[in-house]
Amino acid sequence: LGADPYRVLGVKLGASKDEIKAAYRRLAMKHHPDRNPDDREGAEKRFKAVSEAF
Repeated sequence: LGADPYRVLGVKLGASKDEIKAAYRRLAMKHHPDRNPDDREGAEKRFKAVSEAF
């Protein structure tokens, strides 16, 4: 079992589909490895966690 998807995405339990999608897109852009060349490995882990939570 992984981390709580709502916590990973930073939304409240019972969030709407639109809120979840917006949180995913915001975090995916923030943590995408191509946008974090100084910490690609860490960014990739965070990006995968966000993707799995979505």
